[in-house]
Amino acid sequence: MKENLVASKRQTHSTKKETTRSITYRLPEKLVNELETEATQKGISQNVLVRQILDKYVQWDRFSNKLGMIPVPKGILESLGGELDGRDIDEIINIVFPMIKDSVMFVKGGYDLKRCIETLEDYIRASGMNSDHRVEGDVHSFVIQHDLGMKWSVFTEQLLSQVFRSFLPDKDLKFQTTDSTVILSVALGSDFDEHDYQN
Repeated sequence: MKENLVASKRQTHSTKKETTRSITYRLPEKLVNELETEATQKGISQNVLVRQILDKYVQWDRFSNKLGMIPVPKGILESLGGELDGRDIDEIINIVFPMIKDSVMFVKGGYDLKRCIETLEDYIRASGMNSDHRVEGDVHSFVIQHDLGMKWSVFTEQLLSQVFRSFLPDKDLKFQTTDSTVILSVALGSDFDEHDYQN
C-alpha cells in the first residue's frame, strides 16, 4: 500500500512559469487561413499553435541548418536499419558521439549531462518521435519511441549508454528495449532536473 503512495511523476520541459507579453505581426491572409485550419484540425487555439511553431524554431530549427541536419524520410531509416549489423552500429556511434558533444555545446552553450539530455529531447521532439521523462523516487526513466525497428533500438540503447557513461561511469544503467521503444532507467536523485543548468 505504501508503494502506491510514491507516485511516478513526469518531468516537464519547462519548469518555471514564464512571463508573457502581447505582440502583433502582419501576416499574409493565406498564411493566417492555413494557421486557422491547422489549429482547428488539432483542436487548439491559433495562439497555442503559433507558440508551438515558434518554440520548435527557437529550441531546434534555428540550429538544425548550422549543425548540418537534413530531414530524412522515416521509410529510408527503417530500410537502412534492416541492413545494420553490430559493427555498423559501432561505427555510426563512433561518428555520432563526438557530433553530439559539438551540437550540445553550440545549441546550449556548454557540455554537461543536463544540457546533453535537454538537447536530445529537443532533437527527438523535432524529429517527430515520442519521448518522455518520468521520475519515481531517485530513479529517472527516459522513454524514446522511434518505431524504426530493433536495429535502431539497439543503436539508441548503445548511444544512450555511451552518453550517460561518459558523465556517470559508475552508475547502473537499466534498459528495456523493444523494436519500437527504448527505456533507460538510472538513479539521478529526486531533485535532478535537466532544465535547471542555467541556474
